[in-house]
Amino acid sequence: MSDVRENLLTESPWKLMLKLSLPAILGQFVVGLYAFVDSIYVGQMVGVSAMSAVSAASPFVLVNNGIAVLVGIGSGSILSRAVGAGDRETVDKIMGNLLVLVLLLSGIVMAAGIPLAPALLRLSGAEGEVLAMGTTYLRTVYMGSIFVNFMQSANMVMRAEGRMGTAMAIMAGGAVLNIILDPIFIILMPGRGPQAVALATILSQFCQAVFTMIYFIKKSPVVRFHRIRLEPELLPGIFSVGVSAMLMQVLMLVQMTVVYNTAVRYGGADQIALMGAAQRVLQLAFVPVWGMSQGLQPAVGTNYGAGQYRRAKTMTKVFIAGSTLLALVFFFIMQAFPRTILSAFITDPSIVERGLVNFRLMYSIFPTYGLLIMTMTFFQSLGKGAQAGALVMLRQILLIVPLVLILPRFLGVTGVWLAIPANDAIVLILALVFLGKEFRALSRLEAETKPMPNAA
Repeated sequence: MSDVRENLLTESPWKLMLKLSLPAILGQFVVGLYAFVDSIYVGQMVGVSAMSAVSAASPFVLVNNGIAVLVGIGSGSILSRAVGAGDRETVDKIMGNLLVLVLLLSGIVMAAGIPLAPALLRLSGAEGEVLAMGTTYLRTVYMGSIFVNFMQSANMVMRAEGRMGTAMAIMAGGAVLNIILDPIFIILMPGRGPQAVALATILSQFCQAVFTMIYFIKKSPVVRFHRIRLEPELLPGIFSVGVSAMLMQVLMLVQMTVVYNTAVRYGGADQIALMGAAQRVLQLAFVPVWGMSQGLQPAVGTNYGAGQYRRAKTMTKVFIAGSTLLALVFFFIMQAFPRTILSAFITDPSIVERGLVNFRLMYSIFPTYGLLIMTMTFFQSLGKGAQAGALVMLRQILLIVPLVLILPRFLGVTGVWLAIPANDAIVLILALVFLGKEFRALSRLEAETKPMPNAA
């Protein structure tokens, strides 16, 4: 543990950003490939109705993502601060507590989600063939909840201990396996449609979960399994930080459901496929920025736990600069090649043509996502879930839903697409206010802990 801690506390900020971010970006990018590649295979090998079914189900798949980030980011935040403070007792409780939480929460998802799948899909506007295919797809995804939730949450802990390369390798292995299995399962099970892709994904995630378990039993230099039980004293810290991260995922469910329904009302049934394709691309472009934020968490949390407040601020600024450059790369790609990108999911050129302007519009504010996500992660790293939670609530539901319902009254279906960047612009302003206030608080802490000069 001492070597990891020493690097996080002393290494050059830019060098540390690259060291922590590159594996995390690659790891999160391959996680994003799951949904992205699944959608391409379904759209190209099965058809537009199957693509619509996967798109309609995608908001409800985020329930599992929400559990993973709740447990993983909450546990990782506690871990990084415990490492900074040299608290071995807390470190030894992390993984056993994580496993119990995953089993409990995943069991609830399976028990409730499998019977309720048709009702959930109707909320996204699915009906007929789309509803039937979406139901089998979503139920199959929920059957693998335990594997994906353990694998993803434990992977976040792995990144919080600074083992970015190992975390990336496990994620990349699962993604490659998924890419290989998707077309094989579709060909071997032609009558199952998108369910074949879900089965391939579950098998890949099961393999990742096994390798992750082995790592934390035998290989981790910082945190391993000791006793498998719920640790009540850890729960407030996990939930105070993890809930804000979970809300970012789960409230996306509400947001996307409202977006899909409103888009269909103003633009017709083809909007499900268009919006679904655009959201898949947005998620894939977003995950590298999210991956960089996973590198920020141990850097800020460990330095904050060790009382190095100025360095915690410096690390945040460095990561904001790096993530903004990363977001700009994806922004230029999306603005330059929208037709090519949408055609990867949708085989009908006329549908693609109708979505080009709105696709570009949705990406208009993407370069600011680095600043927004790093700010949220900064607060999570300090254990201050209230500020992060406020930003998430505004971004995911309190602002976006009114905008989605109001703007189309004046702009038609374009208003639905415009609501997304307009919402993020407003939240960004508030995030800057929060960040400035917290930086000033850290400066005061730094001044209070600075040694007094000798009276002589």
